[in-house]
Amino acid sequence: MAVPNPPIEMFPENTPFPPKFKDVKQERDYLKKKLTGAFRIFGKFGFSEGVAGHITVRDPEHKDHFWVNPFGLSFNLIKPSDLLLVNHNGDVVEGNLPLNRAAFAIHSQIHAARPDVVAAAHAHSVYGKTFSALGKELAPITQDACAFYKDHALFNDYSGIVNELEEGKRIAKALDDNKAAILQNHGLITVGHTIDEAAWWFITMERSCQAQLQAMQTGEKLVEIDHQTAMKTRAELGFPLAGYFQFQPMWQDISVSLDFIRV
Repeated sequence: MAVPNPPIEMFPENTPFPPKFKDVKQERDYLKKKLTGAFRIFGKFGFSEGVAGHITVRDPEHKDHFWVNPFGLSFNLIKPSDLLLVNHNGDVVEGNLPLNRAAFAIHSQIHAARPDVVAAAHAHSVYGKTFSALGKELAPITQDACAFYKDHALFNDYSGIVNELEEGKRIAKALDDNKAAILQNHGLITVGHTIDEAAWWFITMERSCQAQLQAMQTGEKLVEIDHQTAMKTRAELGFPLAGYFQFQPMWQDISVSLDFIRV
């Protein structure tokens, strides 16, 4: 069950919140630049592998449309003008580059099933796909992993490369109202109310998979955080604005190089 934001008054004064826009075009430009930056960050983390991986953001005006990276373009080179606007029928409404069929099959169904989801991220990251082969959920063995405690799902119905909408529907159904899912024998997928949140959940989930795999290598019994403490920690780390805020230092780092802002 996804963790809601705590009341605004609980946040420190001058806490940076996601910006609000009165103009749709201004918001769209912002989202496309933020999405481009998220791809650059994923590229720096080494989450790209061949042509696999995609992040999407729902268009602020046309809610049944989303922006996505084109098929076969490096995460490190994507510009706002390269992004594709796709509707839930699979039509490329804006953009001239090819569409990744798997990206459409998965993301269209998640966006359709979850009106609250603004952004979704999926990549074939090394530790995520390695952990997915275990066919189990993350254990609450670290503070960071507690952000996903009782708030992620296991999709254990792998049937090959996702090319059909039916597979995307099954993934969306398994995800339910959680912030993330482990796609068995495949990798990770995360969602959020902002691009920042979805990207951060993916990054910290990948690191949590790495931590658990390395802890398992010791051969020692894993010491899990108890249920009550894990739930308390999740409430403090796992809400949407926490995900948004955790992403900001990475956004600041990538923003130093302003080349990605260019059209």
